Amino acid sequence: MPIEILMPALSPTMEKGNLAKWLKKEGDKVAPGDVIAEIETDKATMEVEAIDEGTLAKILVPEGTADVPVNQLIAVLATDGEDAKAVAAGGASAPKAAPAPAAEAPKAAEPAPATAPAPVAAPAPVAAAAPAAAGARVFASPLARRLAKEKGVDLASVQGSGPRGRVVAADVASATPGAAKPVAAPAVAAAAPAPAAAAPAAPKPAPAPGALLDQVKAYYEAGTYEEIPLDGMRRVIAQRMTEARQTVPTFYLTVDCDMDELLKLRETLNKAAPEKDGKPSYKLSVNDFVIKAYALAFQQVPDANMVWGGDRYLKLKHSDIGVAVAIDGGKGLLTPIIRKAETKSLSTISNETRDFAIRARNKKLAPNEYQGGSSAISNLGMFGIKDFTAIINPPHATILAVGTSEQRAVVRKGELTVATQMTVTISCDHRVMDGAMGAQLITAFKALIEKPMSMLV
Repeated sequence: MPIEILMPALSPTMEKGNLAKWLKKEGDKVAPGDVIAEIETDKATMEVEAIDEGTLAKILVPEGTADVPVNQLIAVLATDGEDAKAVAAGGASAPKAAPAPAAEAPKAAEPAPATAPAPVAAPAPVAAAAPAAAGARVFASPLARRLAKEKGVDLASVQGSGPRGRVVAADVASATPGAAKPVAAPAVAAAAPAPAAAAPAAPKPAPAPGALLDQVKAYYEAGTYEEIPLDGMRRVIAQRMTEARQTVPTFYLTVDCDMDELLKLRETLNKAAPEKDGKPSYKLSVNDFVIKAYALAFQQVPDANMVWGGDRYLKLKHSDIGVAVAIDGGKGLLTPIIRKAETKSLSTISNETRDFAIRARNKKLAPNEYQGGSSAISNLGMFGIKDFTAIINPPHATILAVGTSEQRAVVRKGELTVATQMTVTISCDHRVMDGAMGAQLITAFKALIEKPMSMLV
């Protein structure tokens, strides 16, 4: 029986992606684990592995296709003994059926029979979902395997909600170490968006983009501008930042940090760096100290290490600090996460941050490397920016905006002197913390920055 290859969900929140490249062509043999395609999400390019064996009989979605919905049929695989040409001929009309559930979902509230076909495509993955028998091969997406390894979840105990019972990232995210995940409710939720939740949200973004574009273009003379469509990343940034501004009640706290001791310590540590392959094994930046200090500050003020969960908070044990990285050409930014930053040395943080920055600019980060976290840091000091405020990225409850280190005239004990100072501003979600807690957090950060040796002991 032919095997359908569906557009995979490469992260729990992914709804559609771009089919960037096919690495197998029609007629090629495919084995489980073979990389068959590259999929672009809004923030990364991910490889897709085959989970079945056979011959790639028909490619239904050509490479370069944008905005392919999750679970849409993209190719057909002929199993051993099947005529690939016959399968290809039969699969040519198949892709029309895959998008049907998404198109019908908004009509689910109508009692008309037209809603009946929508659930037909959805139960297929649920029927096949079952925990793997002992010793049996577990079919799981690469992202699911990485998440399972990080969480200590046994994939064999997880019921998959993906095609033919494949374990996807969403299954692992809701599983607990050593425990099986109930599949029924999450699978239905993943297969078709809940109509009740989707219905109220639909009318609000009613302004037609085309109408707004026509209004804007009316202000400018034809031929004096170039239209640049939003790519996936910029579109998501626009949506999330608009949501943050509209829904997060934010207050701001600003302090000036004396940097002279930190800069001296940084110079001493960099000079003492051992060589590896003829180069220093690390080169500490001011931002590395900022990451470490911010992580330790959350440990000193643990009640601030929380994120917003709608009807409750999530209080986090570790300080997972995101570092905003701009993509070249103004194409957006990513925020890779330094996990358990409070436990890591400055040299480890430095090397990890450098690796993340390189891969972020090349859009090679896996979703689990930039999702989640306690808070984030946005540093514009390298551009000479003195101070600014940053927008909180939900569900975070804070973000730290870091300005440049510069010499300033200051008064100490009634005398005018010169000191190197850095201005930082923390944005705080008032739903999660009040001003006093935000002040405790940024005060703890300031103390660590001004006494940097305390970060080394």
